[in-house]
Amino acid sequence: MKIYTRTGDEGQTSIVGGRVSKASEKVEAYGTVDEANSFVGVAIAHLPEEEHEIRAELEKIQHELFDCGSDLSKKEGAERKYPYKVTEEMVTFLEKRIDAYVEEAPDLERFILPGGTKAAAYLHVARTVVRRAERQTVRLAEKEQINPNVQKYLNRLSDYFFALARVINHRAGHKDVEYVRSANVFSRRRNKEKGND
Repeated sequence: MKIYTRTGDEGQTSIVGGRVSKASEKVEAYGTVDEANSFVGVAIAHLPEEEHEIRAELEKIQHELFDCGSDLSKKEGAERKYPYKVTEEMVTFLEKRIDAYVEEAPDLERFILPGGTKAAAYLHVARTVVRRAERQTVRLAEKEQINPNVQKYLNRLSDYFFALARVINHRAGHKDVEYVRSANVFSRRRNKEKGND
């Protein structure tokens, strides 16, 4: 099988239901989701061997990120023939895992610096890329109808990566480094731990 097709040499690419410019907001959105997925793969590669459950969870999320990309790559109206894949249940799953990881991690009062173990550091990178994908998805949704669950999923996923990165550091005995000029921005216990909103 050939990897290259030459069909995109003029700056257009195929999506579900037609073709669009490679510079379109739609391609930017699902391309950034793919970028985030790649960083999740790197994080998995740096997980400790014993973290089987987290590995399985992150691989599940990689499949769901492909679902997000699939939904974003549909031309408006194509969902009638090709149904959306991202569901409310996927969002609920992330919320449950976030709550569990927040309970496990130490109290948080101030902003922290991204970093720690290699796996946690790459999850922080994935978190920021997902935030960018979310912003691009919001811009896309202002112009055309998309699956609203994708926007919700990306919003929760960045919070999930933040919470999981803290747990991975905690389990490794790697204390988070607080941003020294941060005020106390989180409630004492048990705030919804998050990167932004």
